[in-house]
Amino acid sequence: MATHDGFASVVRLSQISFIQIGFFMSDTAASDTIYRGMTRAQLDDAYNNGKAVADSPQWMAQWTQRSAETRKRPDAVLGSAYGARERERFDYFPCGRAGAPLFVFIHGGYWVRNAIEMFSFLAEGPNARGIDFAALGYTLAPAVRLGEIVDEIRRGLTHLQGRPGLGHDHDRIYVGGWSAGGHLTAITADHPAVRGTLPISGIFDLEPLSLNYLNDPLQLTPDDIRDLSPLHRLRAGLPPARIMSGGSELPELQRQSADYARAAQAAGLDTTLTVLPGHHHYSILDELAKPDGVLTETLAALCGR
Repeated sequence: MATHDGFASVVRLSQISFIQIGFFMSDTAASDTIYRGMTRAQLDDAYNNGKAVADSPQWMAQWTQRSAETRKRPDAVLGSAYGARERERFDYFPCGRAGAPLFVFIHGGYWVRNAIEMFSFLAEGPNARGIDFAALGYTLAPAVRLGEIVDEIRRGLTHLQGRPGLGHDHDRIYVGGWSAGGHLTAITADHPAVRGTLPISGIFDLEPLSLNYLNDPLQLTPDDIRDLSPLHRLRAGLPPARIMSGGSELPELQRQSADYARAAQAAGLDTTLTVLPGHHHYSILDELAKPDGVLTETLAALCGR
């Protein structure tokens, strides 16, 4: 019996040990996931558009070449200041009609890269539909914090609302932006100049970015996440929003747009979401550069053109 009891005791202790080890392994695995079941490495990849689209450098090189040609236009107003900082500048491309609505485009690059000079080619689509086009620049992180970037965009919109001599209708200003520019579009939608918005492949909730590689330059705080996430700033009175997303975007980017559209609609706001099948994070901008592109058509309808 003693031998039997001793054997039984060993079995029970072994069972306990295996159970404890199992709990330890489960806890370790759980601790590795930091957001929606993703590890840090997975969350990094979930927001890495350049890695997801292998030929992204070629896309941006093409944009730069096309924009260089657009910038040769004799009617272009280039590098006009709206503030004291070096990047507080805008480029303006008129459609040639007096009193036209103005589309203000805010570029992407996760708030840390790119510049307005790369996106001049986008003027072609809106201009062909009787809409003036302005690309609004801003200082990049980490030179300034995200809240300061938002303040710069607000200053730029105020400047364009009151700026004489450009020819647009100051009461018909519409704002759109791509990627980080989609975030800046949505978070400044309450500016009195804005009559409607066109966020493209945007970021609407900063929480996951505070947990991945993007927080190295951004250094987001809990207050930033609360105050600068458009998802948390929805309220009555915001202008119509036409949210655009590519069907071949990273799943997290698609989720961000869908969640924001759903929340805005639940809040009673005039909001629609359009998913463009086959388009990834970079190809989607072709639909704004083309006069008959889906984004251009949506913008024209928003502007009443």
